[in-house]
Amino acid sequence: MTIRPLNFLYTMSPRPRKKRCCEGGFLAGQVFKPNGIPLRQLKQIQLQHDELEALRLCDLEGLFQEQAGEKMGISRGTVQRLVTSARRKTAEALVSGAALVFVANENEDMP
Repeated sequence: MTIRPLNFLYTMSPRPRKKRCCEGGFLAGQVFKPNGIPLRQLKQIQLQHDELEALRLCDLEGLFQEQAGEKMGISRGTVQRLVTSARRKTAEALVSGAALVFVANENEDMP
């Protein structure tokens, strides 16, 4: 029986993240929050650009997840995870009175 050293776990790395094609007017740093309450007093929930794009394509434009995946260059399963996450974050912000902060994805160039 061969015993492997624990450091072999650290040599494996995840595959690189696919670049996601996102359209629409998006400005990182914009905030959607309840009126009349300063931002510093609110819980802040970060909504990633790709989550917002998946939500826009599926819920606003009415595309199927497979169609949205083709437009974004990702799989249907990834679109499903993004939409589920975006809906959960949006619902939490609306129900609890938190602020939604729109943030760019990692390695995303923003104007």
